[in-house]
Order: sequence, then structure tokens, then C-alpha cells
Amino acid sequence: MSDRFVVLSGCSGGGKSTLLEELRRRGHAVVEEPGRRIVQAELAGGGTALPWLDLAAFARRAIAMALADRAAMQHHPGFVFFDRGLIDAAVALDAEGGEPVLPALAAAHRYNRQVFLTPPWPEIYAADPERRHDLAAALAEYARLEKAYPALGYEVAVVPKMPVAERADFVLGRL
Repeated sequence: MSDRFVVLSGCSGGGKSTLLEELRRRGHAVVEEPGRRIVQAELAGGGTALPWLDLAAFARRAIAMALADRAAMQHHPGFVFFDRGLIDAAVALDAEGGEPVLPALAAAHRYNRQVFLTPPWPEIYAADPERRHDLAAALAEYARLEKAYPALGYEVAVVPKMPVAERADFVLGRL
């Protein structure tokens, strides 16, 4: 199963969602980012598990959602592309000084050894109601992820800044 589960991670505002939509258009299964879904639910319900209010609670919810996403896709044939996921959430919780869950979760729930990182792309970065952090915070997050994935034994490929169809070709070609 883990060979079929592919993570697209990287810098916020680096074009992950657009790339995932292209992969979906090409017939691949895609799992939306836990963080966006949590923020939408919390804003709609007046909750506080938001990264700008309670990052630790937000990260714990993202871990739970990422585990549920993996379980839901376990029998899906072919590649499943995850917009962020378990490792990203555990890295966020670790950065917040929360429980040190990263090593145990990463060992028990592997993804394809090839992880794709979208690099910082200031020209397209934009904050929105669900992404309130600035580019500096996004860059700090990227630096943490850039270190975490190789430390966990993943091979990282940085997705080149090019038109989305070429980015999708790059990802599929590496797999």
C-alpha cells in the first residue's frame, strides 16, 4: 500500500493544489489537504483548532484526519496523491512543541519513498481566508519539511516551477 501513496508537500502557496487538480484530471486519486478541510470546518462551526489560534490542536486534528484518509484509500488501486498529510501534520505539531509523535507515526505509516516538494514560489503565493500566514511563515514551514522528509528516509524531489501540465509530467515520470 505505501508504494501507491504519494505525498505532495512543500511550501504553502507553491502550487500543490493546482498540481493535484491536474493529476485528478488525468484520472488519479487525490486526497485533499487535511489543513484546509479543518480550517473550513472550524470557521464554519466557530471552532478554535485553527493554526493561528491553537496550532497544536490543529495539528492533532490534521494527524487524525490524515490517518483516516490513509485508511479510506487503502484498497484504492493505483497511485493515490496526498496533498500534504501525516508527516506534515506531525512536523507542525513537533514545531509547536507538542507531543513528539513524528518518529512513531512516520515508521508505522509509510508513503512512497519518493516525496515531491513544491518549492517557495513568491510570485504565486497569496494569503486567503484559510491561509492567513505570511510568506515568511511559509518559508519556515518549508525548511522544516525539507529536513524532515530525508531524515525519515524519503527521497525528495523538488518540483520545478513550470506550467502545471509539465509539473504533472515530472511527478508521474519520477514514479
